[in-house]
Amino acid sequence: MENNATNNWPKFTFFRKPIGNPYPYRDFTMLDTYCYIIGDYAKAATEKLRTLTTKNEKTAFKNKHFDYITPSGTFSYHNDASLIKHSQYMVIDLDHLENLEATRHQLINDECFEPQLLFTSPSGDGLKWFVKIDLSLATHNEYFDAIVNYLKQTYNIAADKSGRNVSRGCYLPHDPNCYINPKYLNHE
Repeated sequence: MENNATNNWPKFTFFRKPIGNPYPYRDFTMLDTYCYIIGDYAKAATEKLRTLTTKNEKTAFKNKHFDYITPSGTFSYHNDASLIKHSQYMVIDLDHLENLEATRHQLINDECFEPQLLFTSPSGDGLKWFVKIDLSLATHNEYFDAIVNYLKQTYNIAADKSGRNVSRGCYLPHDPNCYINPKYLNHE
């Protein structure tokens, strides 16, 4: 049973696979997302994906075999116009990293953006970095541009610029080393 602290956490919308399914299944919190990722729900699909060799095979497999969430809010349908409530979070996709572990360490210890969740992408060569944003200070798109520029200037990392829309889906892979901000674990 959820306590008052977890009831007040911002929510995401969880969608069952395939990616073409636009109908919400249920709301997810940051802790729900973490538990899903460290659990075995997507372990077989993640392992299988990482054996595939061509980009087309990998894309088709991800689209068919991975559940996903919308980290920037809750939605009645999977498109920007169906936003119910913004979560005040954003996910940044970092693909094809040369040194995944060094980048993971840098982002966990970043001084500008406190990481909320950080995990290895389904393909195994990138990271998904969840950060908190404050929409009273800037728009969703302004934050996206600022974070992308910050990553390039600070770490010389190029973020996936296709991830700017508020309804951006984020696949949920298996990653037993997923990082979650400790505040979500200390909710008693």
